Amino acid sequence: MQVHVARAELGTLPVDAIVNPTSSLGIMGGGVSGTLRRMGGDVIQQEAMAAAPIAVGAAIITSPGSLPCRFVIHAPTMEDPGMKIPAENVRRAARAALIAADVKQFKIIAFPGMGTDLGDVPMDEAARAIVEEIRAHKRTCPETIYLVDTNQEMVEAFEDALRNAVQNL
Repeated sequence: MQVHVARAELGTLPVDAIVNPTSSLGIMGGGVSGTLRRMGGDVIQQEAMAAAPIAVGAAIITSPGSLPCRFVIHAPTMEDPGMKIPAENVRRAARAALIAADVKQFKIIAFPGMGTDLGDVPMDEAARAIVEEIRAHKRTCPETIYLVDTNQEMVEAFEDALRNAVQNL
Protein backbone atom coordinates (compact mmCIF):
# COMPACT_ATOMS: atom_id res chain seq x y z
CA MET A 1 0.00 0.00 0.00
CA GLN A 2 1.24 3.46 -0.89
CA VAL A 3 0.45 6.47 1.28
CA HIS A 4 0.94 10.04 0.06
CA VAL A 5 0.46 13.32 1.91
CA ALA A 6 -0.53 16.53 0.15
CA ARG A 7 -2.01 19.91 0.81
CA ALA A 8 -5.16 19.70 -1.29
CA GLU A 9 -8.91 20.17 -1.27
CA LEU A 10 -10.49 16.75 -0.69
CA GLY A 11 -13.47 17.51 -2.92
CA THR A 12 -11.29 18.14 -5.99
CA LEU A 13 -9.60 14.72 -6.13
CA PRO A 14 -10.51 12.29 -8.96
CA VAL A 15 -10.05 9.16 -6.83
CA ASP A 16 -12.25 6.09 -6.38
CA ALA A 17 -13.58 7.42 -3.07
CA ILE A 18 -13.09 10.20 -0.58
CA VAL A 19 -13.73 9.80 3.14
CA ASN A 20 -16.26 12.16 4.69
CA PRO A 21 -15.95 12.47 8.48
CA THR A 22 -19.57 13.04 9.38
CA SER A 23 -22.04 12.59 12.19
CA SER A 24 -24.21 9.51 12.71
CA LEU A 25 -27.14 11.53 11.38
CA GLY A 26 -25.46 12.08 8.00
CA ILE A 27 -25.94 15.85 8.27
CA MET A 28 -23.22 17.62 6.30
CA GLY A 29 -23.35 21.09 7.79
CA GLY A 30 -19.88 22.12 8.88
CA GLY A 31 -16.21 21.30 8.53
CA VAL A 32 -15.16 18.92 5.75
CA SER A 33 -18.73 17.61 5.39
CA GLY A 34 -20.16 21.05 4.78
CA THR A 35 -17.52 21.82 2.18
CA LEU A 36 -18.19 18.54 0.37
CA ARG A 37 -21.94 19.20 0.35
CA ARG A 38 -21.43 22.70 -1.04
CA MET A 39 -19.06 21.41 -3.73
CA GLY A 40 -20.92 18.22 -4.65
CA GLY A 41 -24.53 19.12 -4.01
CA ASP A 42 -27.27 18.24 -1.55
CA VAL A 43 -27.75 14.77 -3.06
CA ILE A 44 -24.74 13.51 -1.09
CA GLN A 45 -26.30 14.58 2.22
CA GLN A 46 -29.73 13.28 1.20
CA GLU A 47 -28.30 9.81 0.50
CA ALA A 48 -26.31 9.82 3.76
CA MET A 49 -29.29 10.92 5.81
CA ALA A 50 -31.46 8.23 4.19
CA ALA A 51 -29.04 5.61 5.58
CA ALA A 52 -28.86 7.20 9.05
CA PRO A 53 -28.30 6.55 11.81
CA ILE A 54 -24.77 5.38 11.01
CA ALA A 55 -22.86 4.19 14.07
CA VAL A 56 -19.44 5.56 14.93
CA GLY A 57 -17.26 2.66 13.78
CA ALA A 58 -19.42 1.96 10.72
CA ALA A 59 -19.41 3.48 7.24
CA ILE A 60 -21.77 3.87 4.31
CA ILE A 61 -21.13 4.74 0.69
CA THR A 62 -23.01 7.25 -1.43
CA SER A 63 -22.74 8.78 -4.86
CA PRO A 64 -20.45 11.80 -5.16
CA GLY A 65 -22.96 14.27 -6.53
CA SER A 66 -20.92 16.54 -8.79
CA LEU A 67 -17.58 15.80 -7.09
CA PRO A 68 -14.89 14.27 -9.37
CA CYS A 69 -14.47 11.14 -7.21
CA ARG A 70 -16.56 8.02 -7.92
CA PHE A 71 -17.98 7.58 -4.40
CA VAL A 72 -18.08 9.12 -0.93
CA ILE A 73 -17.41 6.95 2.13
CA HIS A 74 -19.25 8.46 5.09
CA ALA A 75 -17.47 7.45 8.31
CA PRO A 76 -19.00 9.10 11.39
CA THR A 77 -16.63 10.42 14.01
CA MET A 78 -19.47 11.68 16.24
CA GLU A 79 -23.09 10.87 16.98
CA ASP A 80 -24.49 14.41 16.81
CA PRO A 81 -23.13 17.31 14.73
CA GLY A 82 -20.62 19.48 16.58
CA MET A 83 -19.83 17.05 19.41
CA LYS A 84 -16.41 17.09 21.08
CA ILE A 85 -14.92 13.62 20.59
CA PRO A 86 -11.91 11.53 21.66
CA ALA A 87 -9.23 10.44 19.19
CA GLU A 88 -10.60 6.89 19.52
CA ASN A 89 -13.60 7.98 17.42
CA VAL A 90 -11.23 9.05 14.65
CA ARG A 91 -9.53 5.66 14.84
CA ARG A 92 -12.86 3.82 14.60
CA ALA A 93 -14.03 5.97 11.68
CA ALA A 94 -10.75 5.46 9.80
CA ARG A 95 -10.96 1.70 10.33
CA ALA A 96 -14.56 1.63 9.05
CA ALA A 97 -13.62 3.66 5.97
CA LEU A 98 -10.72 1.33 5.15
CA ILE A 99 -12.92 -1.76 5.51
CA ALA A 100 -15.60 -0.17 3.30
CA ALA A 101 -12.96 0.62 0.67
CA ASP A 102 -11.79 -2.99 0.71
CA VAL A 103 -15.30 -4.43 0.49
CA LYS A 104 -16.04 -2.24 -2.56
CA GLN A 105 -12.53 -2.84 -3.99
CA PHE A 106 -11.69 0.88 -4.17
CA LYS A 107 -8.06 1.11 -5.28
CA ILE A 108 -7.42 4.80 -4.54
CA ILE A 109 -9.00 6.74 -1.69
CA ALA A 110 -8.37 10.03 0.09
CA PHE A 111 -8.70 10.90 3.78
CA PRO A 112 -8.89 14.39 5.26
CA GLY A 113 -7.99 15.28 8.79
CA MET A 114 -10.85 13.83 10.83
CA GLY A 115 -12.32 15.13 14.08
CA THR A 116 -9.96 18.09 14.31
CA ASP A 117 -12.42 20.86 13.55
CA LEU A 118 -15.80 20.42 15.20
CA GLY A 119 -14.67 17.35 17.18
CA ASP A 120 -11.76 19.24 18.75
CA VAL A 121 -9.27 16.35 18.48
CA PRO A 122 -5.66 17.62 18.40
CA MET A 123 -4.25 17.32 14.88
CA ASP A 124 -1.30 15.17 15.91
CA GLU A 125 -3.60 12.70 17.68
CA ALA A 126 -6.00 12.51 14.73
CA ALA A 127 -3.15 12.00 12.26
CA ARG A 128 -1.59 9.30 14.44
CA ALA A 129 -4.94 7.46 14.76
CA ILE A 130 -5.51 7.50 10.98
CA VAL A 131 -1.95 6.42 10.16
CA GLU A 132 -2.01 3.61 12.74
CA GLU A 133 -5.25 2.28 11.25
CA ILE A 134 -3.76 2.42 7.76
CA ARG A 135 -0.71 0.47 8.95
CA ALA A 136 -2.92 -2.11 10.69
CA HIS A 137 -5.12 -2.57 7.59
CA LYS A 138 -3.88 -5.78 5.93
CA ARG A 139 -6.53 -6.16 3.22
CA THR A 140 -5.88 -5.83 -0.51
CA CYS A 141 -7.71 -2.54 -1.03
CA PRO A 142 -7.13 0.32 -1.04
CA GLU A 143 -3.79 0.19 -2.84
CA THR A 144 -3.13 3.93 -2.63
CA ILE A 145 -4.21 6.39 0.06
CA TYR A 146 -3.91 10.15 -0.06
CA LEU A 147 -3.89 11.99 3.26
CA VAL A 148 -4.93 15.51 2.35
CA ASP A 149 -6.00 18.71 4.01
CA THR A 150 -6.08 22.40 3.16
CA ASN A 151 -4.63 23.21 6.58
CA GLN A 152 -0.82 23.10 6.46
CA GLU A 153 -0.65 22.18 10.16
CA MET A 154 -2.75 19.06 9.48
CA VAL A 155 -0.59 18.17 6.47
CA GLU A 156 2.49 18.40 8.71
CA ALA A 157 0.76 16.27 11.36
CA PHE A 158 0.13 13.59 8.70
CA GLU A 159 3.78 13.76 7.60
CA ASP A 160 5.01 13.46 11.20
CA ALA A 161 2.67 10.54 11.93
CA LEU A 162 3.88 8.68 8.84
CA ARG A 163 7.53 9.36 9.62
CA ASN A 164 7.08 8.20 13.24
CA ALA A 165 5.17 5.09 12.14
CA VAL A 166 7.98 4.10 9.77
CA GLN A 167 10.49 4.58 12.58
CA ASN A 168 8.14 2.73 14.98
CA LEU A 169 8.07 5.61 17.44
